[in-house]
Amino acid sequence: MKRILITSALPYINGIKHLGNLVGSQLPADLYARYMRAKGHEVAFICATDEHGTPAELAAVENQKSTEEYCREMWQVQRDLSERFFLSFDFFGRSSSTSNHELTKMFALNLDKNGLLKTVEERQLYSKEDKRFLPDRYVIGTCPECSYERARGDQCENCTRQLEASELINPRSTLSGSKKLELMKTSHLYLMQSKLKDRLLDWIESNKNWPILTTSIAKKWLLDGEGLQDRSITRDLDWGIPVEKDGRPWEGMENKVFYVWFDAPIAYISSTIDWANSKKESPDYWKSWWLNEHGARDVHYVQFMAKDNIPFHTLSFPATLLGANQSWKLVDYIKGFNWLTYEGGKFSTSQKRGVFMNQALELFPSDYWRWWLLSNAPETSDSDFTWKSFQSCINKDLADVLGNFVSRLTKFTIAKFGKALPQGMQYTQEEFSTISEIEKTFKNYDDAMTKIEIRKATSHLRKIWSVGNEYLQRTQPWMVIKTNEAKAAKIVRFGFNLMLFFSEISEPFIPETTIKIKNCLDKSLDQVQWAYFNRNFSSIFERVAIGDEFKPIENLFNKIENSHAQELEKRFGGTDN
Repeated sequence: MKRILITSALPYINGIKHLGNLVGSQLPADLYARYMRAKGHEVAFICATDEHGTPAELAAVENQKSTEEYCREMWQVQRDLSERFFLSFDFFGRSSSTSNHELTKMFALNLDKNGLLKTVEERQLYSKEDKRFLPDRYVIGTCPECSYERARGDQCENCTRQLEASELINPRSTLSGSKKLELMKTSHLYLMQSKLKDRLLDWIESNKNWPILTTSIAKKWLLDGEGLQDRSITRDLDWGIPVEKDGRPWEGMENKVFYVWFDAPIAYISSTIDWANSKKESPDYWKSWWLNEHGARDVHYVQFMAKDNIPFHTLSFPATLLGANQSWKLVDYIKGFNWLTYEGGKFSTSQKRGVFMNQALELFPSDYWRWWLLSNAPETSDSDFTWKSFQSCINKDLADVLGNFVSRLTKFTIAKFGKALPQGMQYTQEEFSTISEIEKTFKNYDDAMTKIEIRKATSHLRKIWSVGNEYLQRTQPWMVIKTNEAKAAKIVRFGFNLMLFFSEISEPFIPETTIKIKNCLDKSLDQVQWAYFNRNFSSIFERVAIGDEFKPIENLFNKIENSHAQELEKRFGGTDN
């Protein structure tokens, strides 16, 4: 048994996330967490809302609430939605927690003691109309790198370049829209990342198994152009973690807070602390996940995120951990994702373009979305959501393959034998050949899941489901029963064992469906460890026995009609349609 630490990029608190956000971090992280639990490993799957910085303040203003109240309410909304999508977090915390306040201040203090912080007097955009400094997301303008006209003052979401607000061309205030901005003097603490360049490069190059997307982005930021730059860790804002030293305002940093990029990833650690406290574990339990001298050296740490977060997690957050010099656990594997687009364009809240998590669940059950998103995960390139693709995927994979197998089997059994599995013949070569075929594909599926090759895994899983339908089509119990009831009963019994196996290995992808199938079979919902499958594969298909009763089950999946898909395409196409 291994110990697996899994974190997904923290979702911003400023509103409900869209499908692209979901598939870019939380959903694949959940897939991996469920898989690792099924393999019998000890898993800590940690996430939290990212609550500081300008997005939170701006959203609170728009909703006419205090920032604290807005964040508290949106944390509950995001937590509820994650549960409805069956995201199996061990703990879903908040970056505004007391533990994260304390830990962030501790990191800053240690970095300062190790000579990695410096005070920099700089000129920052000040809005006369707003009567305040305008840090990062309070400013938008044209990116100097790619000319994207709505680049934020911290990062261009189009080309992922990290920016300073003063670099933007034609900058304007996001509060008032004012272009009457001038540069004024202010002071900030900077993390001297450049001093850690060689250690970061050695660490990145030691991780030979990272995806190309992750490594290429990390090295681009580290080596291209002027290389890794020192970066401010404070901002002129009201909402955030106060910049303090030993319980008092840091000299020269009065009325400032830590920059959100600095405190947000530290919330992975603080949320682990909060999780341990909620479990009433020993005070040192969380350290066994995060500090090498307490056992974290043996932990396998995997992070999931979209590509715009990769620079922070391959450079800035590791720089914080290395610079603190306390043997903090560094990530072992970073699974980065490209973008999910919507009908060839970007998701947009303002233009009502695309589907957001709450809307998705009003339209279809969670497993419909989980299956399409994971089977089309943007691993090696961007993926595009279209309603035609969604309709085809759900109808062909879920309804016609898995759903059809379960429906044909259960309806035939009830009609001919009732609600208890009948006595029949022993398995024959037909069943053992089917088992052999499934075992071969299952090994490929297991290998793809281990390597976090998600689209490959869905392909293998789909093939396993198809074997069940092909078995029924070959054996045709509805014909056999006319002359040989015992043989038909054998086919039924094997089919129900296939159904149980399918539900277990599909659980990481479609957990709600797994619950329905196991309820139908009246089988325990306890996690079956996949290690059991490898000991005697044939024995897997003997667990549903003669006399076992099952409950009728409705169609697992309803097909999406053309007219419905067309109506949804129009409804979510945006205000310009």
